[in-house]
Amino acid sequence: MKTNKILLSAFAMTLAMATLSSCSKSSEEDALPAIGGYNSADEVGATDLVAYWPLNGSGVEAKSSTAPSATVGTTWVSGVKGQGASFNAGFLNYPSIAAINNINGSMTISCWANISNTKATAGGNSTISPLVSFSGGSNSNIGNLCLMGNTHGLISSDSIQVKAEYHFKKPDNTDFNGDCINMIKQESWMDATHTWNANKIGNKWAHIVWVWDAATANTRIYVNGVKISNSAWESRNNNEAMPFSFFTPSHPIIGATPSIADGTNVETWNAALKGKVDEVRVWKKLLTAGDINSLYELELAGR
Repeated sequence: MKTNKILLSAFAMTLAMATLSSCSKSSEEDALPAIGGYNSADEVGATDLVAYWPLNGSGVEAKSSTAPSATVGTTWVSGVKGQGASFNAGFLNYPSIAAINNINGSMTISCWANISNTKATAGGNSTISPLVSFSGGSNSNIGNLCLMGNTHGLISSDSIQVKAEYHFKKPDNTDFNGDCINMIKQESWMDATHTWNANKIGNKWAHIVWVWDAATANTRIYVNGVKISNSAWESRNNNEAMPFSFFTPSHPIIGATPSIADGTNVETWNAALKGKVDEVRVWKKLLTAGDINSLYELELAGR
């Protein structure tokens, strides 16, 4: 009997030590090092985040609990974090979200996208790949803003320009318009003010960020934490202040331009997305280059 008690005591002690060791290891794994001072992507610009679509098996916008008013050609697949939305010439069309419409200043949009070149041959047709759009204003195709992939005559399967085109409201209620774009290669017409970046993102997940700096009317595009936009088209309005303000009514769309979503499109270049989107975020502030890189690394790590 005494021997059995000793054996049981030894077994209990061994089990306790194993449990303690396991808990210690689990705690160490949970205590991941911060990236850029953040423990998760949700902490980046948290106080100025106005909209967030996790797209984790649902199209609901998390901040306002707004569900899409129309879901076309959309399924749920493995994404960058959990699930993401896969579009087969499809889109998610939403009602107006007040927090977005009330932006009047700087702005940042981020998302993950997996898209392919839509132009297979040099003489073939090419369509854009809309990622995030906002209706409103006089330009029925683009609306206030459209962030997109654009093949623009490029025919290699991984060559996709990233472009943001905007037509938003100036303080005098007229249209302020322009675009921000990455050039995949150096063209003969480029002078010393132009930059280009051969970052090729076709057929794989890429983190895409567009920013508008209201204080200087400067606009930039980042991919995978690196600025890629053509520098000659980043400075607008002679670098004088210009707040981004929406023509209203306006509503967000993931995967299409406004004219595609409302059925009025007649342009051959304009089509709903064939590709995937995940982790869409909108801020009413200008994220710094450091924050953009931290966001990329955190979401890439599933955080």
